Formats: sequence, C-alpha cells, structure tokens
Amino acid sequence: MATAAVDRRKGRHTGPGLGSAARRVRRDMTSYLMLLPFLALFTGFLVWPLINSLYLSLTTFNGVKPPRFVGLANFRRLLQDERFLHALSNTLVYVLAAVVLTSGFALALALAFRGQGWGDRVMRTIFFLPSVTSTIALFLMWRWIFAAEDYGLANTVFGWFGGDPVAWLATPSLTVPVMVLMATWSGMGYAMVIFVAGLNTIPEEYYEAARIDGATTWQQFRGITLPLLRPVTTYVVVTTMIAAFQVFEAVYIVFRQVSNVGGVLDSGLMIVPYLYDMGFTKFQLGYASAIAWALFLIIFVISLVQLRIGRAMREL
Repeated sequence: MATAAVDRRKGRHTGPGLGSAARRVRRDMTSYLMLLPFLALFTGFLVWPLINSLYLSLTTFNGVKPPRFVGLANFRRLLQDERFLHALSNTLVYVLAAVVLTSGFALALALAFRGQGWGDRVMRTIFFLPSVTSTIALFLMWRWIFAAEDYGLANTVFGWFGGDPVAWLATPSLTVPVMVLMATWSGMGYAMVIFVAGLNTIPEEYYEAARIDGATTWQQFRGITLPLLRPVTTYVVVTTMIAAFQVFEAVYIVFRQVSNVGGVLDSGLMIVPYLYDMGFTKFQLGYASAIAWALFLIIFVISLVQLRIGRAMREL
C-alpha cells in the first residue's frame, strides 16, 4: 500500500512534467524540421564552400590536377607579390575616398530631402534609382560617358568649353578618381535612404528646445543630429566599406577593354579583380583562395576596429 502511494505520488509529480517535456520536444521537433531545408542550403552553399576555400588556400591547385598541400606558402607569397601589394594599395585608397564621399554626400542629401512633400519624395526617388538599377547597365553607361571617342559624353562637354579630348580610361592617374566617382554616384542614394530613416527618428522637441536656447543651425547639427545619428552613420560606413572592398564590376566592365583586368599598368587593379585574374584567368585556384581569405581578414579587422571606435564614442 505504501509503495503504491509512493508511485501515485511519483506519478502526480513526474507525470505532468513528462507530458510537458514531451509536448516541448514535439513542438521543438516541428521547428527543427521546418528549419532543415534552410540548414541544408546554408551548409551546402555557404559553410561547405568556406571550408573548402580555406583548405584550397593551403594548397596548389589548378583545377585539373589534385590539390597539393603546401601549408602557408600561398600566404607568404602574398607578402612578396608586388601585384597583390599594388592591388591592396589601390583598394585602400579607393575604399577611403569612396566611404568618405558616399557617406558625406548621402548625409547632405538626406538633410536636404528629408521632408514628406512630393518634391522631397521625387528627389529621393531620383537619387535612389541607381541602387536598384542593374550594375552592368550602370557601368556600361559610365564607359560610354568616359569613352575617348567622339561619342564620349565627358569629352563632348569638355569640347563645348574648348577643352581637348581626354583619354579618361587610358590615363593611369585618372583611374582611381573615376572609380571613386562611379562608386559615390551609385551608392549615395541607398545611404541617403538610411540617413533619412535615422533623421526621422530624432524627436523634433530637441530642435525646438535648441532654437529656444538660441542655437544656430550648425550648432543643432553638431550637438543633436550628429550624436543621435551615430549608430546609423556606423552602419552606413561599415556597409559602404565592405561593398567598396568587394568592388569588381567597375574594374572588369569599365577598364578591362583598355588593357588587362586592372586597366592600363594595373592602375585600377583592386583585390577582387586580382583574385579573379589569378583564379579564373591563370587558374591558380589555391593562390586565389588565399587572396580571398586575406580580403576577409582585412574587412573583418577594419570592421571590428570601426565598431569598437563607435562603441567608445557612444560611451564618452
């Protein structure tokens, strides 16, 4: 009798718990089953290529013969490769100029067209259009604009003012400035929309209180707008920087026809076009994988530094 009472007590205490656990397992199993297709695609198209790329970066592989393990030789080669160092130097200059100009112009446009009137909406749409247009079409248009022939728009405008034709795409000193111009024009519309969303979250009462205290427009911008826009600015800078590091179409479409993949004398050579050149033109797939991982580490470290600086400034 005593044993039965204990069992009944156990049943009263453990029965509902087991039932609840079973229901939780069934509920979780349903969620996991629904996630399985995504997990399979995520593993097959992202995790496995990443692992395979890391392995190939430690080998010599031409796509025909089996990969041969060489350890860190590809990464040591990067430090002695003058063409890679030239591409890295070009990329850093391009990224710095593109990020500063894109973020600056985007913020100026957001401040100018932040309203809800039809005029502001039309202007925002016009500046946002390049962000939703095919990049191939955009860069073909830029190649037409800077063409050295008679039909080139830039030289036509120069001719109206008596200027001589300029070989824009064949002049090494103009390559990076032309690319920065294209990146700024293409990217500031998207960044402008992000800034407008950030500006609209700032309460108007702050500005009214500042105006009552006699603050000028510049003082309001420096004391209210910039500090409250800091998270949005960090997001815009980080995403613009990552996109600039991964530039490829601008070099491949606009400058490839001039000489090689990097333009005249490799004046426009960036890291990703160089990766493409080594991997799919010269079939050095192991070395190209090492370039890809070097690019990943550069972006990761710079993004981490930017986020740490942003966090430190918020705590000041």
